[in-house]
Amino acid sequence: MKTIQEHVEAKFGIQFENTKILDQAFYHSSYVNEHRNLDIENNERLEFLGDAVLELIISDYLYGKYPSRPEGKLSKLRSSIVREESLSEYTKRCGFDAFLRLGRGEEATGGRERPSILCDLFESFLGALRLDKGVDAARNFIHEVIIPDIDAGKFEQEMDFKTKLQEKLQTQGSVSIQYVLVSEEGPSHAKVFDVEAYVDGKKIGVGKGKSKKIAEQDAARNALRQL
Repeated sequence: MKTIQEHVEAKFGIQFENTKILDQAFYHSSYVNEHRNLDIENNERLEFLGDAVLELIISDYLYGKYPSRPEGKLSKLRSSIVREESLSEYTKRCGFDAFLRLGRGEEATGGRERPSILCDLFESFLGALRLDKGVDAARNFIHEVIIPDIDAGKFEQEMDFKTKLQEKLQTQGSVSIQYVLVSEEGPSHAKVFDVEAYVDGKKIGVGKGKSKKIAEQDAARNALRQL
């Protein structure tokens, strides 16, 4: 089996100088906790950095691509691109999930398929790439992996699920949708919000995300799927 270094070089033509930082991007906290005898760190700090790098590069691209689009619509489009579900899909597309190091318990409970873990892995890789190769290398990677989907309009139709849900339900008369924050977990740099959507006291969808707004959009999207 290839190492992650060999995989990244073969698939993306990226050769890391500091292979230790690349390896760290693939160490989930559950793996590190089970291997305290090894001198390794989990990927949470890299995920924090990669999250910021991703938002900057995507924001910069959207700002230039849509010169007449207002801030609110740009924010919604960016949220659709960088949301958990999207990034977990890119992680699999890049083949990164196969190299993720998980603890036995996390592996047994399906952690390798968990969107939140795969999303964090994608951002951790970006953080490692930024540290080893600089912002331009991270930008080139994002332009190879994500930008073609933006240019193809993939995220335009997914952008505002809350509005779509409101419009769909209003065909049956005036309705009021409430989004209720159920829980907020995780460290300050990597919080996960759980939200439930209600209409007339009936729960119609649940959502999860790195901000309350993203979780609300996810709840609306899931409600639309059920409807």
